[in-house]
Amino acid sequence: MPNQNFKVCLCWRRIFKTRVVEPPPDVKNAFNHFSQSGTMTVDDLLTFLIEHQGENNATKEDAQAIFDSLKHLNIFHRRGLHLEAFFRYLLGDHNLAHPPSSKVHHDMTAPLAHYFLFTGHNSYLTGNQVISASSVEPIKDALLRGVRVIELDLWPNSKGDDVEIRHGGTLTSPVDLQKCLQAIKENAFHASEYPVVITFEDHLNPNLQKKVAKMVTETFGDMLYWSETENMQQFPSPESLKKRILISTKPPKEYLGENRGDVSETESGRRNPSDVGEHFLDEDEENTVVQYRQLIAIHAGKLKGGLENWLSDDPMKVRRLSLSEQELENAIRTYATKIVRFTQRNLLRVYPKGTRLDSSNYNPFVGWMHGAQMVAFNMQGYGKYLWIMQGMFKANGGCGYVKKPDFLLRRGENDEVFNPSAPLEVNTVMRVKVILGEGWHQDFHHTAFDRYSPPDFYTKIGIAGVPEDKDVKQTAIIEDEWLPVWDQDFEFLIRVPELAVLRIQVLEYDTTGRPDFGGQTSLPVSELRTGIRTVPLCDKKGNKYKHVRLLLSINFGRPYDL
Repeated sequence: MPNQNFKVCLCWRRIFKTRVVEPPPDVKNAFNHFSQSGTMTVDDLLTFLIEHQGENNATKEDAQAIFDSLKHLNIFHRRGLHLEAFFRYLLGDHNLAHPPSSKVHHDMTAPLAHYFLFTGHNSYLTGNQVISASSVEPIKDALLRGVRVIELDLWPNSKGDDVEIRHGGTLTSPVDLQKCLQAIKENAFHASEYPVVITFEDHLNPNLQKKVAKMVTETFGDMLYWSETENMQQFPSPESLKKRILISTKPPKEYLGENRGDVSETESGRRNPSDVGEHFLDEDEENTVVQYRQLIAIHAGKLKGGLENWLSDDPMKVRRLSLSEQELENAIRTYATKIVRFTQRNLLRVYPKGTRLDSSNYNPFVGWMHGAQMVAFNMQGYGKYLWIMQGMFKANGGCGYVKKPDFLLRRGENDEVFNPSAPLEVNTVMRVKVILGEGWHQDFHHTAFDRYSPPDFYTKIGIAGVPEDKDVKQTAIIEDEWLPVWDQDFEFLIRVPELAVLRIQVLEYDTTGRPDFGGQTSLPVSELRTGIRTVPLCDKKGNKYKHVRLLLSINFGRPYDL
């Protein structure tokens, strides 16, 4: 990397000498320990993978593949790896802390209620909740990122003769329902072969519901899952539903028959217009109701009465309940264990409160800790909580389904369930050393962070999870350096590793205001690989930079090792 010139004024330039980062002490020590006479053979590398990196199932073929990946480098020697080549391997894509190519490894044969699902909210919106455009593009993008639950709001068009998708009661522009269905069909199973659930928020009369039924059946054909029974006692498994589409919505009011206590509400709390008043159906309308209800694989709705009734668990049928984030926060004060019990068989969907007009998001761990499977997020923006959501669903091969921890599914001898309010003991100790970073000078312009000098980087690293696990630490600021070396150790006490996400964000210190963004990532703690590992960083939207990455050392210990 050549020396860099920063123009301060017409007659004065600041020149900074650049350097090539050298292998840090941790890398040198590991190389010296596992190599022989300054050269690391394939057998030496295999020993390093098993004993230092914790890859107990590594084979000689794995070590040879690493060798082969380095042959194009001028620093590679046929007899083995020298220190510099070993260092480049550690910074490369063969040594990721969380490999993106990891396969689905959770048991996928349990009922749907036993999984967290990657869930979108108002999936058609391109921006805020008030005036942004509706489009198929956010739907495509969400599916290609592994989202498995897509929400569509169904409204009559201005003439009342067709169906459009829009956010009702706002100035958002509509998009055609057929275009949305086609986009889902074409993109549903590129990122994952596990089922996609489409949740309808329905504001239609029977004639338009009939139109929707025809569109859905003709678009999806054999991809559409039809329930064999009107009231399922247990949801099918993700494994049995591979490459299937499921519709979830409230059944038409007329279908509720004798149980007139069921009510249907929209997310904003308004009564669905199709539910108002007593309406007696003619024969054609009755046929329409039957056609529409046959689409519904996952029945949704709230029972008459308050939260206690809403959370009742009918042993003869399962259903989906939707609560706003605020309703959930209120509910857990009194009904925390009842929610856990409900979500052992039924589905709970949580959605952003109506005041999040900017499409911001909320803390997902409140829902996850109580067993909520569908924590619905606005996917079109960015920010801390969306980064955490993306990190959580990198687990299990990024398939969009993460098996819930066993403690949320167990029942005791006296039918007791997990109490989210009870104190938790430390389960594991995670030790992370932030060693160094590289790649910014390749992915950013040399004045991207500071007009007059190289950047002053620092790293924030922490755990997002249950309240007791939340912790954030920070490295020192390395001034005027594109290749910062921090070499700092941090320790995190983790009580619920199954729900813990490692958050990393690199910032550039700015004395004049807010720090500049230098990259971020979030990774599931339960799947992190130990040893010296590289961690590629992403932009604010979650897209991986080509070169920017950190080198970390990661280890786990038992609490009694403290």
